[in-house]
Amino acid sequence: MALTILVTGATAGFGAAIARRFVRDGHRVIAAGRRAARLTDLQQELGDALLPLMLDVTDAKAVAALPGSLPPTWREVDVLVNNAGLALGLDPAFTADIEDWDHMVAVNVSGLIHITRALLPGMVERNRGHIINLSSIAAVYPYPGGHVYGASKAFVTQFSLNLRADLAGRSVRVTDLEPGLCGGTEFSVNRFGGDQEKADAVYAGTVPLTAEDIAEAAAWVVGLPPHVNINRMELMPTCQAAGPLAVKRS
Repeated sequence: MALTILVTGATAGFGAAIARRFVRDGHRVIAAGRRAARLTDLQQELGDALLPLMLDVTDAKAVAALPGSLPPTWREVDVLVNNAGLALGLDPAFTADIEDWDHMVAVNVSGLIHITRALLPGMVERNRGHIINLSSIAAVYPYPGGHVYGASKAFVTQFSLNLRADLAGRSVRVTDLEPGLCGGTEFSVNRFGGDQEKADAVYAGTVPLTAEDIAEAAAWVVGLPPHVNINRMELMPTCQAAGPLAVKRS
């Protein structure tokens, strides 16, 4: 059955790969993002199965109005992929830029919960739907400089589990995807303020996950029988693993 799927942050990285994958699988995708030119390029690439949507998830009024503002034939959203998110900076908490912290919370937390709240009632009313939230292994494994980014992703993971608690007995699924080291996206470039050299150094000598790997995971969980809910999925490349606890010695 063809589904209507809304993907936030669809102009690059995970979002664009997920949009391409779902269209390839025969679904219709509402590609939401802030960069009009990229949305236009994606629509030209994928055709009428993709509806470009200019949307900033931090604009609470626009998000609240979203369900009624979509074209009538696109309003029954079957799957919401909450992909929009970012990390900014790697300075320790005591020197980090507070504006970076506020921006991460606005996108990773507030934006995600607002769009979820806007679309979830329709899913509950129709008794079908699936919310896929993009968290991170940073939700579980702390690292220096991760502070607010990791905390925001821990919120996403816990919010996902609590959504399922509210939805128990209903045919609305919630999945939390938690990727590890993933290259080929804008993630590290944004984190380092556009410094491509620093971003590339993060992945030097590794074979990281790709955006297409994350799209594969999203497609798999959506394609399972409707009674099967994947609560959490943690993904790492084989070059990565959880490390020992840090011990500083004098």
